[in-house]
Amino acid sequence: MAQTVPSARAAAPAAPEPRPGIMDIAAYVGGESKIAGAHRVIKLASNESALGPSAKAIAAYRALADGLHRYPEGGSEALRDALGARYGLDPARIVCGAGSDELIALLVRGYVGPGDQVVYSRHGFLMYPIAAQAAGATAIAAPERNLTADVDALLAAITPRTRIVFLANPNNPTGTYITAEELKRLQAGLPRSVLLVIDAAYAEFVVRNDYSAGEDLVAAHDNVVMMRTFSKIYALAALRLGWAYCPPAVADVLNRIRGPFNVNAAAQAAGVAALLDQPAFDAARTHNDVWRPWLTEALTRLGLTVTPSVANFLLVHFKNAEAANEHLLGHGIITRKMAAYGLPNCLRISVGTETECRAVADTLAAFVKQG
Repeated sequence: MAQTVPSARAAAPAAPEPRPGIMDIAAYVGGESKIAGAHRVIKLASNESALGPSAKAIAAYRALADGLHRYPEGGSEALRDALGARYGLDPARIVCGAGSDELIALLVRGYVGPGDQVVYSRHGFLMYPIAAQAAGATAIAAPERNLTADVDALLAAITPRTRIVFLANPNNPTGTYITAEELKRLQAGLPRSVLLVIDAAYAEFVVRNDYSAGEDLVAAHDNVVMMRTFSKIYALAALRLGWAYCPPAVADVLNRIRGPFNVNAAAQAAGVAALLDQPAFDAARTHNDVWRPWLTEALTRLGLTVTPSVANFLLVHFKNAEAANEHLLGHGIITRKMAAYGLPNCLRISVGTETECRAVADTLAAFVKQG
């Protein structure tokens, strides 16, 4: 019997195809850290700590060098105990993760599927819609009022398909917040089947009597989660360390689907040490309490509009943000363009050291003067 020779024109096998909707996701792009040709840069693009990590956290990190062949403790038990002691919370209800990003992804993976909806505030953190789209869900951006989350708009966006509401409070990139009473009103207006996730990454910088990070709501309700991070005031961004305080049922879900060793040993050890170093924490907050208002006033005097912020960064408005960004880059200063957040005429500027804050003010003064 004669063999059939495949035609050279036969169609090649199809390449692997991603799930529908994946290629519609606009990938998250972090803040820049380099300027071509510049040997020294001032990086104020990622809301990182101005003072750097606790010396005790650095020592704890280095002490792990000889044990890198060992797996970390899978439940982050010592870290959860330290968090419980520091914040007065039940460690059994704390789940640790590789930054808030992993926790966002785990919450969506655990509670959201194709055809569902996730609601967030219009200028909220970009990882919320990205995580929703990755799960085959639709992300609904609720309008804001004066660049601040609007509880009525968030509630109006709820449908029978809504599974999660994400609220960054304080919000990144605006630096604004809603009060504890408004937070309670939001939770009270949600169906019990909808999970309210309060992303309080910048909570430690807030010194307002009417603010709550949300742990009281988690304690009182079974549909509220509070997320926090070590990346900001604790200055451990490189280690990717975050945590969530959850109702017991939600903690159980997250522990079932997270990786068995999702938080590395060095991050756990450094996190515990950072929590125990109160002087380093106090110094970081005091620095921000001084230099955030200083930079706000300096830029306002230049005629620039600065959105009032309670975090460690400022949202600054320009007639031409692109030109302002280029001017800053030309002087070795990296800030964050905000077009991806729907704010094309704004730059987000982290509160840096005294030298860095003064350099930003002087550089923008020259930019404004040249028209």
